[in-house]
Amino acid sequence: SQIKLHADYGGLVPELASRDHVRKLIPLMNQLLEESKIQKSEIDAIAYTRGPGLMGALMTGAVFGRTLAFALNKPAIGVHHMEGHMLAPLLSETPPEFPFVALLVSGGHTQLMAAHGIGQYELLGESIDDAAGEAFDKVAKMMGLAYPGGPNVSKLALQGSATAFDFPRPMLHQGLDFSFSGLKTAVSIQLKKVAGQNREADIAASFQEALVDTLVKKSVKALKQTGLKRLVIAGGVSANSRLRERLEADLAKIKAMVYYAEPALCTDNGAMIAFVGYQRLKAGQPDGLSVTTTPRWPMTELR
Repeated sequence: SQIKLHADYGGLVPELASRDHVRKLIPLMNQLLEESKIQKSEIDAIAYTRGPGLMGALMTGAVFGRTLAFALNKPAIGVHHMEGHMLAPLLSETPPEFPFVALLVSGGHTQLMAAHGIGQYELLGESIDDAAGEAFDKVAKMMGLAYPGGPNVSKLALQGSATAFDFPRPMLHQGLDFSFSGLKTAVSIQLKKVAGQNREADIAASFQEALVDTLVKKSVKALKQTGLKRLVIAGGVSANSRLRERLEADLAKIKAMVYYAEPALCTDNGAMIAFVGYQRLKAGQPDGLSVTTTPRWPMTELR
């Protein structure tokens, strides 16, 4: 984890992230091989995150993964970061079956996708400004909470009232796209109004409820629009307990099921990238020798 590294800055610093990856990748790999009791020669293929994301961090992983694959004379597969999140629930004991609607909520992405099979994705809606995780982090920074902001806002929300403030639900009745910048601005204005009144917990709870309410209602609308009865929720924000609670309750009303990865697989992790790499390898889709990164990469372009 790089949380301590970035905490002093209140957010992720790309250059520091990349340099830390360079320092840790080889020792981490050696440690994992030792703990797993396997040799490098036993590896069948190397999967690495090709995109989307920050170029420096992507390049570090891509160069390392591609070079390792070349040295071992094994195939290399560049994986889509959000496809990794979306397919992570397939690693659970009760995996969802295709087709399903996927709600992808992370620090950089908020999207609703219709997944008809691996590599067969249809974009239903996405955030036109801040992602849900980004809104959590920015609100946390306004409130002086430590990085990473999302879990700390949720923790503070447990002590407050979700109905204390009536924050907006932007674009709630306008298709399946999202917008959270107006909600973030409303929180900023309210914080100034109640400065010195010790209302931070109420603001955190009301903000979280507004954001969760938007995500849940848009997800229900997507299920009704597609006629599907399975919803997969993935990405770091999918670990939010209030979001899971609301989704389970609201989907039960329309006789739909919600699936998510176990907590360890919700945030960014290597298992989800390895899993997608394995699926792509089985489909005969290894990459060539070039080191490729794609900072902006729509999932609809995947094979």
